Amino acid sequence: MLTEELMREVRRLEIRARRRVDDLFGGQYHSAFKGQGIEFAEVREYQPGDEVRTIDWNVTARTGHPHVKRFTEERQLTVILSVDCSQSTAFGSVKRSKHQLACEVGAILTLAAGRNNDRVGLQIYGSEHLNDVESFHLRPSKGKKHARRILRELIDAGPGQSQFNLTDALRELGRTHRRRAILFVMSDFLSGLNNTGEPDWAKPMRMLAQKHEVVAIQLTDPLEFDLPKAGMIRMHDPITGKRYTIDTASRRVRQRYHDQAMREQEMIVNTLSRSRVDRIELSTGGNTIDELMRYFNGRANQRERHRR
Repeated sequence: MLTEELMREVRRLEIRARRRVDDLFGGQYHSAFKGQGIEFAEVREYQPGDEVRTIDWNVTARTGHPHVKRFTEERQLTVILSVDCSQSTAFGSVKRSKHQLACEVGAILTLAAGRNNDRVGLQIYGSEHLNDVESFHLRPSKGKKHARRILRELIDAGPGQSQFNLTDALRELGRTHRRRAILFVMSDFLSGLNNTGEPDWAKPMRMLAQKHEVVAIQLTDPLEFDLPKAGMIRMHDPITGKRYTIDTASRRVRQRYHDQAMREQEMIVNTLSRSRVDRIELSTGGNTIDELMRYFNGRANQRERHRR
């Protein structure tokens, strides 16, 4: 049963996200992602200047005259939002938690896709509300009712503890989505980090990127990289569940903490780069719209250069 408070929060999130989509996003989203796939349109006679690689040799042999295949860009895309709701996303030391940031980004992308008549699907995992279910899925669809359902599920999926992690989620996406799609993977990517130089989720990420267009949205918080000088504090690692007492007044302790965080960040960045996956880093204390706009504009400009 939906609570009135939850529905009010859904409406507030929808209003905030829609304003940003209307003001900033429509054209950039369209330019960045439209035309990722192509559809066969027709066969016509070859004309000077046509690309030789598009020649249809079967028709050419049958008619005795060179013919080429003509393709058009797909007008409708399938967008999948994969949202990490594990315990680490409850953390936030500035304006909001990483989970709240994921809800905001998810709402913006859902409404931007809807504005361009694209279908949107959802995967949520790690949430405390999933009970015995390892992950939650909404099949790709479109329409205002479907968009509001996505927003509602995002808000209601509070961070929780689950054995089902990012590695499992990526493998599941590979099994459940056979047709090419745009996959926005929202996570802090902290699970599965180890001393081998490559996270546990590296292989399924590479396999997923071979078939789909994958965009990694890394959710971060400033406190994950630099400790404040605040004396003795208790810290909890949401990944391992361990608790620590550390002396943040020690310059050496703060430097070791920073160095370890940067090594982990380098592992994440390098793994995504080797997997040929775009990465957008969004901070709980940053300007979400500015970072998303920078990515969309850069991607749109890159596609335009490739067309020339």
